[in-house]
Amino acid sequence: MTDSPQQPTPQPQQQPAAGAQQPYAAAPPPASGAPANAPVPGRTLGIVALVLSFFIQLVALILGIVALVQSRKVGASNGPAIAAIIISSILLVIGIIVLVLFFTFGAALFGGLAAACLELGPGTHTLQGGGTITCS
Repeated sequence: MTDSPQQPTPQPQQQPAAGAQQPYAAAPPPASGAPANAPVPGRTLGIVALVLSFFIQLVALILGIVALVQSRKVGASNGPAIAAIIISSILLVIGIIVLVLFFTFGAALFGGLAAACLELGPGTHTLQGGGTITCS
């Protein structure tokens, strides 16, 4: 004699009455895949990056990218992170341009003053253009 598992006999399903609503087995999930009241990952980091983008652009750029990646993993948007990336990128480029210009023209200006002080010696000297220079 062989023991074979008995298969359950299918039960007839009852049809709901006409016009009656069928109840859900479970509530439909939110569109983003996360609970509606759960915090978006990276949102706080995006806000921190946005604030830092006005002061420390390189750090803000890195934090903004990290916050954006965290938010995109769960399919959420992160406006503060995008704004931080844009603002810190623009300010970083402007800062680099200003730094290059400062070193270019500043070195020429201060290099000329240093050469004049080497030539004239220590003390206060009146220049031909009407200005004065003090060398130590």
